[in-house]
Amino acid sequence: MDPVRLGYVGCGFMAQKVHIPNFISLPNCELLAIAEVRNQLGQKVQQKHQIPKLYQDHIELAKDDEIEAVAVSAGFAMQGQIAKDLLSAGKHVFMEKPMAVSVKQAEEMVKAAESAGVKLMVGYMKRYDAGNELARSYIDQFRQSGELGALTYVRNHGFGGDWVCNLDTPRVTTDEAQPSAPNPVPEWLPENRVGSYLGYLQQYTHNINLLRWLLDAGDDVKVKVVDLDDDGYSGIVIFEMAGIRAILESGSISHYRWDEHTQIYFQHGWVHTWAPPLLLKNTPAEVEIYRAGDDQEVTQPIPKPSWTWAYHREVEHFIQHIRMDEPFRSSGQDTLTDVRLYEEIYRQFLGLD
Repeated sequence: MDPVRLGYVGCGFMAQKVHIPNFISLPNCELLAIAEVRNQLGQKVQQKHQIPKLYQDHIELAKDDEIEAVAVSAGFAMQGQIAKDLLSAGKHVFMEKPMAVSVKQAEEMVKAAESAGVKLMVGYMKRYDAGNELARSYIDQFRQSGELGALTYVRNHGFGGDWVCNLDTPRVTTDEAQPSAPNPVPEWLPENRVGSYLGYLQQYTHNINLLRWLLDAGDDVKVKVVDLDDDGYSGIVIFEMAGIRAILESGSISHYRWDEHTQIYFQHGWVHTWAPPLLLKNTPAEVEIYRAGDDQEVTQPIPKPSWTWAYHREVEHFIQHIRMDEPFRSSGQDTLTDVRLYEEIYRQFLGLD
């Protein structure tokens, strides 16, 4: 097949440090254009990466008939609307999470994709981590075979830490002001809670999405208990995911690495994963399998390929699947569930349900 003709919207940290270099590295992708409202920054990034076209904004880029797909990384207040405009213009879209800041906005985006006959993928890179893929394969295997008995309990702990890991990919900057726009948050959300709501969802939408995927729960998820501190960030949330109790522990700690791990417990063993710092290249999640019984055993299987970066694998998936009939692993339609869940979490936290 001919390379996918790609445009990119945004020239900020994630664009320069992660996504643009990853897309450029793919032999089946041709990055033809970028759009950036900060003109000087756009020019610098265009020159650095020798990108043929530069547009002032995504509306101009959307009119380019040569572009068939667009990747977007922008502020929470803008990227949902940007993605919707591009989908409506007939472009396949890859976008950073969070997909949207309200169910209403997310539904409008999915509808726009369906109406235009194009596809939307959300950048939940944890689903493309080779270690998490390996963990899910074991979870599926144990559930089907019954080797470890029933699945009884699931836990994800996310206390953050140093996520950048001294990533040395060069980045150009200017003194131009960051663009701003109103946040299309839910109508029920009090103004004094917008900041904590956005902070919680942008961090823990990853963790919720990963748990749903590891359990193959789809939309079969309910929020049972919300116990967050006054900061609206630290605490626990208890879900029922496909009939299984799943606990999300949220908080923060000053840590030199990244304090995130997941445990899937069966009656007679477990599957544990340890997440790498997000921008640590070519280091997938670590996996541990414990089997109880007469011959107790702990193994640490290594993913194949051994040294891969989830951020690179997710853009590979996007480019490979644009012209395929099957849906993206982290499609916009699937992500609607995450948007619903973090609205429900905050409604319970604020005592609105």
